[in-house]
Amino acid sequence: MAFALPPLPFDKAALEPVLSAESFDYHHGKHHKAYIDKVNGWIEEKGLAGKSLVEVIRLARDRGDEPLLDNAGQIWNHDFFWQCLAPEGSTRPSGKLARLIGASFGDQSTLIEKLTAEAAGHFGSGWAWLVLAGDALLVTSLHDGDTPLDLEGAKPLLTLDLWEHAYYIDYRNARPEFAEAVLGKVINWDFVSRNLEDDVFAKGDQIQRAA
Repeated sequence: MAFALPPLPFDKAALEPVLSAESFDYHHGKHHKAYIDKVNGWIEEKGLAGKSLVEVIRLARDRGDEPLLDNAGQIWNHDFFWQCLAPEGSTRPSGKLARLIGASFGDQSTLIEKLTAEAAGHFGSGWAWLVLAGDALLVTSLHDGDTPLDLEGAKPLLTLDLWEHAYYIDYRNARPEFAEAVLGKVINWDFVSRNLEDDVFAKGDQIQRAA
């Protein structure tokens, strides 16, 4: 039994010029796959057979197994992140999401500014998040492979990968420019909107399949 690298929900060239096909070759095809390969190598050793990815993350947390927690968390974060992206101009905030953005930030531009600032100001590797806390939207960030499974009372809606491998090919070390371009142009707002009502944690989850 093993976890698998899920296909991208779009053609790898579909987000150009914001994100290149080459960047997905490395980010999805090598980095994301490396986390999966690492966890799969521990399935028998660490007694993980038959467990879902979310179950593995929670078990790693309970055991204090940081290497397993980091790698399994990175699988979940990436599985969720790819679904947050869509070709430029294909979706926009509407309905309940648009109303919440207006109530919490004033407008979409201000939300993007705050998320970009959070991404730019985050020290080291990690993830920027838009979450629903009660009736309000909040911007936050998590370090390394931490996941929002441990965010008390907050439901993740949207994330941006802040690890250097997410942007170095297209933006070199210019993380703020990467964040502004991705958040402003290629976010799948339909996915973000559905997350208000859906079981969000299932969207980054996986079950093991026969190897």
